[in-house]
Amino acid sequence: MEYQVPQFIEVEDKIFGPFTFKQFIYLAGGGGLSVVLFLYLPLFFAIIAAIPVVALTGALAFYKVNNKSFVEMLEAGLTYYTKNRLYLWKKEDHSKNAPEIVAVPEIRRQKLGLSESKLHDLAWSLDIKDKNPQ
Repeated sequence: MEYQVPQFIEVEDKIFGPFTFKQFIYLAGGGGLSVVLFLYLPLFFAIIAAIPVVALTGALAFYKVNNKSFVEMLEAGLTYYTKNRLYLWKKEDHSKNAPEIVAVPEIRRQKLGLSESKLHDLAWSLDIKDKNPQ
């Protein structure tokens, strides 16, 4: 039995003409607030107050950042600024680590019973045997 699988589930339906439901609500709210500003304020102050309202309304309805709506970006920004953050920093003393790193090969060499000259002779013999195949 075969079933139809919806393909584009991330695309919202256009309900009010070319606008989705969210876009329509944002535009209606911004338009309504602008009308209220024009009714109750003098024209000059209404225009100055309506410009940020219209800009925010347009951004909420249409602007996307990295395929995320402006509402999601605002929410993430507000959460970031209001949430408590914990910063941890542990200072490491690098002067203690440096002698240990140098001393480790010397300790291993002593455990194996190899001196500097024995290592040199071994490396020399390996180089010669590789270059002169028998």
